[in-house]
Parts: sequence; structure tokens; C-alpha cells
Amino acid sequence: MIRTYQGHSPQIPLSCYIDVSAQILGDVVLGERSSVWMNAVLRGDVNSIRIGSCSNVQDCSVLHGQRHHYPVIVGDWVTIGHNATVHGCVVEDMCLIGIGACVLNNSRIGEGSIIAAGAVVSENTVVPPRTLWAGVPAKLRRELTGKDRDLIRDYAQNYLDYVAIYLRETA
Repeated sequence: MIRTYQGHSPQIPLSCYIDVSAQILGDVVLGERSSVWMNAVLRGDVNSIRIGSCSNVQDCSVLHGQRHHYPVIVGDWVTIGHNATVHGCVVEDMCLIGIGACVLNNSRIGEGSIIAAGAVVSENTVVPPRTLWAGVPAKLRRELTGKDRDLIRDYAQNYLDYVAIYLRETA
């Protein structure tokens, strides 16, 4: 369901795939070729949500800001895994937010980083570019290699392939 909230309508390019079960409301802007999958929620009611190009928000994930304080800003080529919570934070380009991870208010995930499945990035955390963070609370585990960066791009590319397939199926 895509709906307006307090005069703000989601802005979604035609090149995006939005599953019919996804909930997108209010001040939400998606970049070209991005996708929002089954039962994901992008709740732009109390603050804005901006998602770059070629990014994907997978099944049952929740993106929401904090009123009067923190929007959600997601860069290009970002994969947000199933059941992730991304709340009032910035995720820079080419990142992977793992399945079931939580990224909390006023955190910043540096370009090319991985937040491991199930990790909890505490409020106000700054994740340096090209690093892997894991655990509860999440901690720096290591710097990423070129192979890791290829993996991040592969995940995003898979979802771009799915977008093309789903758009053909729904045409």
C-alpha cells in the first residue's frame, strides 16, 4: 500500500519495484531502480526517508525516523536484508545491512561497509567505511577486502535482476 500522509506523498520512479504487500507512506523518496519487497514498511510519517538508486529493502524490514530529530537516508547500491530495522540513521553507498540487523538513531554506516546478520548498531555509532561490524552491540571485526566489496555489489545486482523479472510479471 502506498499512501499520502499529512500532505506528503511517496515519490517512486516507474523503474522501481514495490511489492503489493509493502507499506510506504508519507515523506518517502526512492531512487531509480530501487525496490521494496514483501511486507516491508517505510514509514515516512514522523521524518523523511530517502533511498538512493539501485538499493533494495527486503521482506519484513522496517525503516522509520525519529520525530524532529533523525531521518533515514540510504545511499545507492545498498542491500537491507530481511527483517532488518533501520531507524533514524544514515547508510552510505554500497553497504549491506544483514538479515535481522538493527541500526539505531543517529548512527552512520560508512560507504562500502557490512553490518552482519543479527547485529545491533547502537545509537550514535559511526561505522568507518569498508568495515565489517557484528555482534550485540555491534563492534568492529575487520576491514573489508575487495572480495567483500564484490559480494556487496553482487547482492544488490541480484535484486536489480529480480526487479526486472517482477516488473515484467506485473506488466
